Amino acid sequence: MSAVDNLRSEIEKLRKEKNAVILAHYYQRGELQDVADFVGDSLALAQWAQKTEADIIVMCGVHFMGETAKILCPEKKVLVPDAAAGCSLADSCPADDFARFVAAHPGYTVVSYVNTSAAVKACTDIVVTSTNARKIIETLPPEEKIIFGPDRNLGSYISAVTGREMLLWDGACHVHEQFSAEKIRQMKAEHPGAVVLAHPECKGAVVDVSDVVGSTAALLKYAVAHPGQREFIVATENGILHEMRKQCPAQVFIPAPVEDAAAGCSECNFMRLNTMEKLYRCLKDESPEIQVDPEVSRKAVRCIRRMLDISARYKL
Repeated sequence: MSAVDNLRSEIEKLRKEKNAVILAHYYQRGELQDVADFVGDSLALAQWAQKTEADIIVMCGVHFMGETAKILCPEKKVLVPDAAAGCSLADSCPADDFARFVAAHPGYTVVSYVNTSAAVKACTDIVVTSTNARKIIETLPPEEKIIFGPDRNLGSYISAVTGREMLLWDGACHVHEQFSAEKIRQMKAEHPGAVVLAHPECKGAVVDVSDVVGSTAALLKYAVAHPGQREFIVATENGILHEMRKQCPAQVFIPAPVEDAAAGCSECNFMRLNTMEKLYRCLKDESPEIQVDPEVSRKAVRCIRRMLDISARYKL
């Protein structure tokens, strides 16, 4: 038995003994996705956390995802394999600075991307994900003034497709900022039949050269729905390629090129902190555990539930 198989076996035993559920984001390592009970994007993970009957939730993702699960399920124990697995986008929006920004613009409805800390969510009116952001913005009255944070790229994209002017916080994801529109054009010339799939956290120039723009779940769904399409160039964190290749084994998925190949690739260094060994240790020791201040949680849960209610209404 290989080391990974042995760990998987031990994780299975611990999961059953402790009535735990393992949730994994599409950007996690492939072996973590394979051992998870459920794999999805941020919206799906929040929806799954809300309805699980498990006593322990293990969130294989980044810190804000664990916080979201804890806010929705305060009575449950929420664990993460590595407490240092943060998020560059969430880090680009410090809670105190954002609260001052909101206070300086009274009369605005505050819409925050789910990729934020619990403290930012506590001063937010409604949370969105890349899956539901457009629909949620479109539910707001046309005259409503909107602050959108923290992702300027997603905010710009939603503004363009809805025609809504929004006051944007100047934040970004370090992975999605790296993709090169010019190099994607060159790659597409080398693969003339390829369809370019891009996440809306990418810069506008990348979105402009893409054929399909959507959340990780939407990009996966598109690939599955087009079995006759031979090649895809994928401009998002390349953890999603694992599930794409599992569900579409006859198709070719090519990671989109980044501006500076020497500086890194389209992988989130925070997501990669989680490993099978850490997942096993996390379940065994029931640590690290996510804790959220009760008052912060009380404020933050309202905007998350509002998102989930709208998502359920429109079957998102």
